[in-house]
Amino acid sequence: QASQEELKAAYRRLCMLYHPDKHRDPELKTQAERLFNLVHQAYEVLSDPQTRAIYDIYGRRGLEMEGWEVVERRRTAAEIREEFERLQREREERRLQQRTNPKGTISVGIDATDLFDRYDEDYEDVPGSSFPQIEINKMHISQSIEAPLTSTDTAILSGNLSTQNGNGGGSINLALRRVTSAKGWGELEFGAGDLHGPLFGLKIFRNLTPRCFITTNCALQFSSRGVRPGLTTVLARNLDKNTMGYLQWRWGIQSAMNTSIVRDTKTSHFTVAMQLGIPHSFMMVSYQHKFQDEDQTRVKGSLKVGFFGTIVEYGAERKISRHSVLGATVSVGVPQGVSLKIKLNRASQTYFFPVHLTDQLLPSAVFYATVGPLVIYFAMHRLVIKPYLRAQKERELEKQRESTASDILQKKQEAEAAVRLMQESVRRIIEAEEAKMGLIVVNAWYGKFVNDNSRKNEKVKVIDVTVPLQCLVKDSKLILTEASKAGLPGFYDPCVGEEKSLKVLYQFHGVLHQVMSADNEALRIPKQ
Repeated sequence: QASQEELKAAYRRLCMLYHPDKHRDPELKTQAERLFNLVHQAYEVLSDPQTRAIYDIYGRRGLEMEGWEVVERRRTAAEIREEFERLQREREERRLQQRTNPKGTISVGIDATDLFDRYDEDYEDVPGSSFPQIEINKMHISQSIEAPLTSTDTAILSGNLSTQNGNGGGSINLALRRVTSAKGWGELEFGAGDLHGPLFGLKIFRNLTPRCFITTNCALQFSSRGVRPGLTTVLARNLDKNTMGYLQWRWGIQSAMNTSIVRDTKTSHFTVAMQLGIPHSFMMVSYQHKFQDEDQTRVKGSLKVGFFGTIVEYGAERKISRHSVLGATVSVGVPQGVSLKIKLNRASQTYFFPVHLTDQLLPSAVFYATVGPLVIYFAMHRLVIKPYLRAQKERELEKQRESTASDILQKKQEAEAAVRLMQESVRRIIEAEEAKMGLIVVNAWYGKFVNDNSRKNEKVKVIDVTVPLQCLVKDSKLILTEASKAGLPGFYDPCVGEEKSLKVLYQFHGVLHQVMSADNEALRIPKQ
């Protein structure tokens, strides 16, 4: 937001600070020349409205973008943004053939009813009957990939295999999707399998208004019994900023009408739904609470009542690594019994393990389904996951340090040179501030501070930035904007990839004060 006058004032101040002619020492003169050139390059970018607009919007990557030489000068920021987006689209189109969006699901159903529903008299004469029999009774595998053909056309290939109690089958589908406009798209689907005959489908999505859209899916399933048509239509509307309402009508093999309201906020997710249909009619209410922690912990519960019975579900999920989320849900129903469902999402792959524990409502099954996963998770988290993530983070930090070592060394040398060149200016600033009992920076440190007892084994990594901060004091004020402080004159990054802060001990009107500021946090002292 700096004006041209403010830029010129800052440029003149830094030029006076780093001008080579002001320094007689040969070493200081060489360092001053290098820093003076850097300041001049920065001013050249920011004093030109076109390059400044590019830098303000896109940073250095915008200046380095291929194709800017064809951009006419005297363009506005909006025009430059459009031009950048055009160049970016061209680059993305060149990468279309290299991109796919693989998605997969693996589900393994486990029958563990022998743990709770066992009848000893049935096992008296069976060898090895002292051990419960746990078996896999069903499996399902599905996979899909997307292949962009043009900027508006995409081909989607998907397939699945299923087996249950020794019987199974599979199918393969090909869908062609075209984005017709900013308001909608259409999709043609062709499929075939060994359990069902050929499938032909058409799906259309359309935005009716900025707050309302409709999706229609028509399908023809061919089989030995003839042609079975199907039609599904969903009408959705934004009721408010966080709430969506849905109306669904399905005609065909399992005809039904469904209405639902979904409210999704930063801290919660609430759904209420009702369905009237053949063979299933039900009402369902679910709630999910989202904790605002770094592990993105979520606790959920739901109640579903219908012609099939009643099901109560509760569970939790938590992020265990950068790309992995682990969840567990306990399902208690009549007449379904008790089940434990474990799900692991790893990037775009989903691994699902439903474990059926009992056909009856046994308190012991509910207890073990609830407590067992918690005990196992906390033990694994403490003994395996946490040490692994810590070691992985250390490896990544070490790799980052190695890759930026030469650059950081150069920045460190530039910062140290800048501090030496600032000494005379700082001396004059301190004298002027002392005369009017203004702002004097007594001590300032920048880097990684360790104040938490749980992190007492970690090493403190800070640098002294007293001189650079005092040099930025003007009219008894120090103002820093919302940006990493590692880029300030006389600063450098002492701990690459780690959380940093700025700690300042300053004197104003003869009184000592102390302030702590996060790396990207704006700072204005003296505090009011």
